[in-house]
Amino acid sequence: MNILYCGDKNIGDGVLLSVLSLTKHVQEPLHIYILTMRYAAGDKTYECLPRSFADALDRRVKAQNVDSTVTWIDASMLFAAQPPTANLGTRFTPCCMLRLYADQIAALPDRILYLDNDVLCRADITDFYAQDMDGCELCGVLDHYGKWFFQKNLCKFDYLNSGVLLLNLAEIRKTGLFARCRDRCATKQMFMPDQSALNKLAARKKTAPRRYNEQRKLQKDTVLQHFTTSFRFLPWFHAVSVKPWQIDRMHGVLKLHEYDGLLSEYLSLKAAYEKGDHHG
Repeated sequence: MNILYCGDKNIGDGVLLSVLSLTKHVQEPLHIYILTMRYAAGDKTYECLPRSFADALDRRVKAQNVDSTVTWIDASMLFAAQPPTANLGTRFTPCCMLRLYADQIAALPDRILYLDNDVLCRADITDFYAQDMDGCELCGVLDHYGKWFFQKNLCKFDYLNSGVLLLNLAEIRKTGLFARCRDRCATKQMFMPDQSALNKLAARKKTAPRRYNEQRKLQKDTVLQHFTTSFRFLPWFHAVSVKPWQIDRMHGVLKLHEYDGLLSEYLSLKAAYEKGDHHG
């Protein structure tokens, strides 16, 4: 099973937790690809996730299944060659758009599941991953809020959340979807640039059930939980943003203890890595 994560050095906590959650529920070998980059935009500099992190994670997944792998890929040159110029100043970091360069990387397989680093696996995802994708560019779940405001099809909901996307890279390379998305991000400022571009330009996409990208609240049938920003109306209208590595907020704000065992292993591995025990 091929899994893709994208971002700079700040995705480490989330990737570690997300991959650990996958090892709990996926029996077949996991082939994790981490697309990272270094880029300077204005007064901000984004640094690559260290290769040593990927090496340590590779040892961890091999402990679960000897055939599993973690591959670290520096996409800095690809990004710099065609930056999303019109969207470099938005509230979303340039790293959010890094997934749109995946079609240019020969090392990435034809079928790959992209996950945001704040997605945790709660059950086996084999059925979702192995679904028929013939002639389809991507498959995802409706965006919890965006489906009401941004859909382009007035007859049905079709606006997907980009945090969980099963990608048919072979089809995407053939149709040029990601290339057209990169062009759009370079020339047109958008809200949630990569997600907006994908939804605007994807002609061949499938919609999966909510349980494969639960963006609101953990349900009994949730397979993948995505810790996005949500809104609460009581006792007053306010936004709630809690990431799975923010353990005190997971417990205090979300009252969520579902992942406590996972979080214990995460803390142990993170401490060992930060102490320089990259071989443990």
